[in-house]
Amino acid sequence: MPKSGTEACARWVRAVRRTLSLSLVLTLGPLSGRAQDLTTPTQNATAGAAVFGIKGCVKCHAVSGLGESLGPDLRLAARARTFQDLSATLWNHFPQMVERMDELGIERPGLNPREAGDLVAYLYTLDYFGLPGDAENGRDIFSEKKCVMCHQVGGIGGVVGPDLDYIGGRGVPIEMATAMWNHGPAMSEAARARGIDRPSFTGAELNDLVAYFESASSATPDEDVHVLPGRAGEGKRVLTEKGCLNCHGVAGAGGRLAPDLADRERSGSLTDFVAAMWNKAPAMLAAIEKRGGYFPELRPEEVADLVGYLYSVRYFSGSGSPGEGQTLIRQKGCTGCHSFEGRGGDAAPDLSEATGLALPASVMAALWNHAVVALPTPEQPAAAWPSFTGTEMTDLMSYFQAISR
Repeated sequence: MPKSGTEACARWVRAVRRTLSLSLVLTLGPLSGRAQDLTTPTQNATAGAAVFGIKGCVKCHAVSGLGESLGPDLRLAARARTFQDLSATLWNHFPQMVERMDELGIERPGLNPREAGDLVAYLYTLDYFGLPGDAENGRDIFSEKKCVMCHQVGGIGGVVGPDLDYIGGRGVPIEMATAMWNHGPAMSEAARARGIDRPSFTGAELNDLVAYFESASSATPDEDVHVLPGRAGEGKRVLTEKGCLNCHGVAGAGGRLAPDLADRERSGSLTDFVAAMWNKAPAMLAAIEKRGGYFPELRPEEVADLVGYLYSVRYFSGSGSPGEGQTLIRQKGCTGCHSFEGRGGDAAPDLSEATGLALPASVMAALWNHAVVALPTPEQPAAAWPSFTGTEMTDLMSYFQAISR
């Protein structure tokens, strides 16, 4: 292994260990306190960050500038897609990745289903915290949006609202999200009484504000700060108990008076969600009052769970077509090497007899490990490598899942 690659991996593992307490744990699969088979698929983004480092991905790919830059920075290039979309992207890039690994003398790593599920969950949630904010821009926003007329930061500003140094000292966006939501009606009323237009925010602007609070505040936390994990199952319960589903639907289930919360082109960062909640709060409050309801206050852990649930609801694609997946095996040229239902090539196992692929992460691990073994070496060039769209990968996975069941 090249020295530079070893050092990059070591730096990454140290950084992961330092920041695990600040990482999202988006657990989409059930976990228990009992001992588990280490190959049991899970979708744990924090564990996936460790897989990313330990398996050597960081030797070529940076994330927000951390790591090597031989390949694209995955944080900058990332888009929140489905599990199947990300699996297709990984598959399509296997030839280039393997070629680069061979050039650098990096051993081709295998993945078990648990590692595959965790790695994809990590890549899926790269947008969760958003890019680091710009403190100088945040200071301008604090003034231009007239936040300074009611709030103080670093001893500067009004005293109508609470001092915001605690946000800078703790640096926890989830607490800001909770405060903005719970105090939104009162803040709107205070702004109206003073002739201040209620400001709207983007997620990037909120990141800049947090960066400004951190730079201007002298407050320090009394204890270690941990970002609360987003528990998808609990988030669904919060949406139901707080009455959100009386108006909003989620993936078609629930009310139809307001937009479907899962109907988004991409999952945004935590601050994108916070900005959307703040910007839409007046309209939501008016709708709630019209229906004779009450404005639901939230605890920080409930906000984290709610965001975790909305992140997870579109994580897996809908059910694909096993029949289309079967057709793809022939159309994509897989039978050049593999036999299929007794016909085709004899250089690889019969794909119609695949087993142990009942879950998407199991299929992903099998595809990855197949590429590790099957892709060429300089001495043995390969045939054309088929590419897949996310929809095609969904169908292919559905076929393997169907025959495994």
